[in-house]
Amino acid sequence: MQRIAAKLAIGLAITAIGMFAADSSVGTWKLNPAKSKSTTLTSRTDVREATPDGGVKVTRTEQSATGGPSQSTYTYKYDGKENPATGGQFDTLAVKRVDANTVSWEAKKTGGKYHQTGRTVISKDGKTMTQSGKKIASTATPDPVQ
Repeated sequence: MQRIAAKLAIGLAITAIGMFAADSSVGTWKLNPAKSKSTTLTSRTDVREATPDGGVKVTRTEQSATGGPSQSTYTYKYDGKENPATGGQFDTLAVKRVDANTVSWEAKKTGGKYHQTGRTVISKDGKTMTQSGKKIASTATPDPVQ
């Protein structure tokens, strides 16, 4: 009986460690324009914080080469469900974990003005975040007049 209890305790400990493992995306990430393929941004800083419910809160500050500075915030969980975003090009974001260092995401703007999908990958050493995205062609049509 003691052996079974000991095995259960070890199993629970391993499960708990896995559940509370650190999110590799949490921290402050700064865009390196020299290594970026983006031609519209001169700077971007993401501050990513873990939330108590297992999600991530992102506060993004960026400077566009063609416009002024902007700030946006959004919070998401890795459940693939749409979450609200404010201040940026998109107003909903859905994120799903692929593996410990990779997530896939989909960002949309109500009315079909913006729709993008992509992946975010954190390097194994935790020092580099690589984001790639693909714009989805979408058109918005007005509601029929009745």
